[in-house]
Amino acid sequence: MVGSLEWVPANERRDLLAEPVAAVIGDQPDASAAEIDPDLADTEAFCERYGVPLEISANCVVIAAKRGGEVTYAACMILATDRIDVNGVVRKHLGARKASFAPMSEATTLTGMEYGGITPVGLPAGWPILVDEKVAAAAEVVIGSGLRRSKILLPGKALTALPGAEVIALAQA
Repeated sequence: MVGSLEWVPANERRDLLAEPVAAVIGDQPDASAAEIDPDLADTEAFCERYGVPLEISANCVVIAAKRGGEVTYAACMILATDRIDVNGVVRKHLGARKASFAPMSEATTLTGMEYGGITPVGLPAGWPILVDEKVAAAAEVVIGSGLRRSKILLPGKALTALPGAEVIALAQA
């Protein structure tokens, strides 16, 4: 499998998944999970320690989009090697006047997941999930599990099947 981790079917190790993630992981038969050191959950440290290429590590970024005094939230999936165009592509796609990274306390409270482990699997209903075209095309990607102590491995196309998912070019040129 990928890196030096011991990957097991995710639906057999629900203890490695945040509650909202575990509630839907059964719908992802190709998903595997692996336990990691929670102090190494941040992408660069994780990839270096466990031998996972940055090119298959996908980050979930929670965006707060504002328009007319109303705030809506969205999740964006982008490869660790790319930078997301929040103020251009994301803001325009969401029809917002202003878009920014959601504060950590809001992101964790709204998702029911730990910071550094937020994932698009199990997000609140109605949230748009913008999946970068490179993530969607990847044979496999490593994403968060909702917890800092584990990761999920699945095909990039599995993210496109999540409710509210759309494939767009999110990376800055």
